[in-house]
Amino acid sequence: MGVPPVRLPIMSSMKIFFPTRCRVALLPLILACLAMGCSPQPAGNNPASTTPSSTGATTKADSGSEEMRKLLEELDKNGKPEIDQFLSRKRAELIEQQLEKTTEPRETTLLLQQLAIEWMNAGEIEKAIFVAREMNKLLGEYDAKNESGLRPVPYILSAIASLRDGETKNCCASASANACLLPIRGDAIHTKPEGSRLAIELLTKVLEKGQDDLGVRWLLNVAYMTLGEYPAKVPEEWRIPESAFASEYPLKTFTNIAPKLGLDVLQLAGGVIAEDFNNDNYLDIIISSFWMQDELHYFVNNGDGTFTDKTKEAGLLGQLGGQNLIQADFDNDGNMDFLIMRGGWRGKGGHHPKSLLRNNGDGTFSDVTQKAGVLSLNPCMTAVWFDYNRDGWLDLFLGNESSNGEKNPCQLFRNNRDGTFTNVAKEVGLEVVGMVKAAVAIDFDHNGEPDLFLSCWKEPNKLYKNVGGKFTEVAKQAGVTEPLGSFSCFAFDYDNDGWEDLFVVDYDIQSVRDVVADYLKKPHKGETSRLFRNRGDGTFEDVTRAANLNRVLYGMGINFGDLDNDGWLDFYIGTGAPNLSAVIPNRMFRNNGGKNFQDVTTAGNFGHLQKGHAIAFADFNNDGNQDIYESMGGAYEGDKARSVLYQNPGHSAKWIVLQLEGVQSPRDAHGATIRIQVAQSNGVKRNIFRTVGSGGSFGANPLRQEIGLGETTAIEQVEIRWTSGRVQTVSGLKPNSAYRIKEGEANAMSLSLKPFPFAP
Repeated sequence: MGVPPVRLPIMSSMKIFFPTRCRVALLPLILACLAMGCSPQPAGNNPASTTPSSTGATTKADSGSEEMRKLLEELDKNGKPEIDQFLSRKRAELIEQQLEKTTEPRETTLLLQQLAIEWMNAGEIEKAIFVAREMNKLLGEYDAKNESGLRPVPYILSAIASLRDGETKNCCASASANACLLPIRGDAIHTKPEGSRLAIELLTKVLEKGQDDLGVRWLLNVAYMTLGEYPAKVPEEWRIPESAFASEYPLKTFTNIAPKLGLDVLQLAGGVIAEDFNNDNYLDIIISSFWMQDELHYFVNNGDGTFTDKTKEAGLLGQLGGQNLIQADFDNDGNMDFLIMRGGWRGKGGHHPKSLLRNNGDGTFSDVTQKAGVLSLNPCMTAVWFDYNRDGWLDLFLGNESSNGEKNPCQLFRNNRDGTFTNVAKEVGLEVVGMVKAAVAIDFDHNGEPDLFLSCWKEPNKLYKNVGGKFTEVAKQAGVTEPLGSFSCFAFDYDNDGWEDLFVVDYDIQSVRDVVADYLKKPHKGETSRLFRNRGDGTFEDVTRAANLNRVLYGMGINFGDLDNDGWLDFYIGTGAPNLSAVIPNRMFRNNGGKNFQDVTTAGNFGHLQKGHAIAFADFNNDGNQDIYESMGGAYEGDKARSVLYQNPGHSAKWIVLQLEGVQSPRDAHGATIRIQVAQSNGVKRNIFRTVGSGGSFGANPLRQEIGLGETTAIEQVEIRWTSGRVQTVSGLKPNSAYRIKEGEANAMSLSLKPFPFAP
């Protein structure tokens, strides 16, 4: 019974030297120690993730959710570590069984290396360090042919484990607003320094022996940061200068207020939706976790600066796991529903169901996955709601993943307008087979029919043109097949010309060294992201370099919004990867008037070092300024982190909120486009464009549109192009106001959005 190999997190190309004789006789002692639990901290070595609170309510979980819980628990219980790389604890146990049977020195050393990685990923840090040390003993301290040739692998593994130990006992255990934010300062400095101290000792030893790797240097600098000793105490020859992280624009500082609001959920990477689920005009939050044992969380916005976890009362207990979430009013009843996606990246071990949750309009949800006919067990972490056939009802595209010789065709579920769906992917040309990582709807040719862009891992990306409800692949002709190692993506009109553009984030690097090299303006082997400008003729222009985005961003979750209400869309990237060495700053980019983008990560206080995943831009306190909520954490069970909520400090620019309601179009207005013509203080008229949707492919903004107007003196008109084909013009709207606009009605209705301060 074999276990797939795990690539070394930092030095993936480094050779391991094997002595002619290993002390295999030590193996029984090693295994015996592990069996007795040489780590005094059981099951995870991490603080427990937050469990949905009970407020005394007696509401029972929806019966559909109960059935889903049974299915998910059974799938988790029977998960096979041979085919699922994220079942670290089970994989470690398999490796221990293999070690008992092996006598070959090279195989023994490789198994010990993998065992250390698996225990580290499982959160069993002391076990991981113990195995790495024993691996070092078996290798011997020095190579027989080169007395100065230190064997770095065990040291690096131990250093990564030690850093993670420090993160777990400090920033993950802490409720500090500044925890893990670059530059680490104040109460974010580790009060339990042992993990970082050991990491510094081990990494220094590797560097002193001539193994000068940018990835190792980066981790050394991070270790010093956690102790408040960066940059002063980092040896000059290995120091990464502060100037490498300098912001390119003096954005105001945002503050992480998640801890004081109880929104800093400790869990693995997951999805996020910011939306008004109970129709009280306050934006709520739903957040999920990759781990199949973690509950969903539904936080209701109380409208007074506080949130309450209503997961149990809403009947959502049992909705375990979930890498991604996306909302839509699929039944046109005026209540926002949502979808949970599961199984992505897990290959043959990812045959997990999606969950479709119907909003009952009374504070509860019902799992209608099976009833609606959308139950499927294909690995999936991306989906799109769009009205592909323009019948006024939202259809659902599922971007399923095919890998390792297994085919899991994508699905397009046509809305039958009776609460059920039918898979029509094959007949419309969307039964795509590939490693689909992200999907976005975009009417790139302005023919009124929504097209579909797919980001595909390790293969050309795809663009499907919609003509009369049939799809044809045109990515090559349109010029949007790259990057080949892509992940998240979104469509947005970054230059406000009325044509949506495409941004596709890179996810193909050799190791963290490529990210560091890019920060230092040094050569690297990493692939860069792509910004494609829509030319308006069916093709796109690669403007990545001109837009100052020719960088290695290594993004997982991405989404866009307007940080300073200037009317130009900015974006945030949640960075990282499953391996525990991928602790790099999340990145925020400000749109410089549609000309280029400026890195404002450190100025705005967004440089979180933990893994960033789903992101939502949303005005949670109705003050006219968008805040940012982000799901943090990795994919391995021991790589948890606390979610963050960055409060917008406020800006002087004007804004408007528009909530659209379709009649012939889908009721939630998915896909409708907005053009706002404004007069500015300089006398120049300006158009600002938006498309109704949830934004990025990981993380969901609210469907009501929060639009910055810049230095506007008056709104001259608002034009809406509904997906039904109707064009509607509304006038008489004022800046710094909120409105509801119904399809076909000449006048907008005032929308009461009461502003409030967040709880102190």
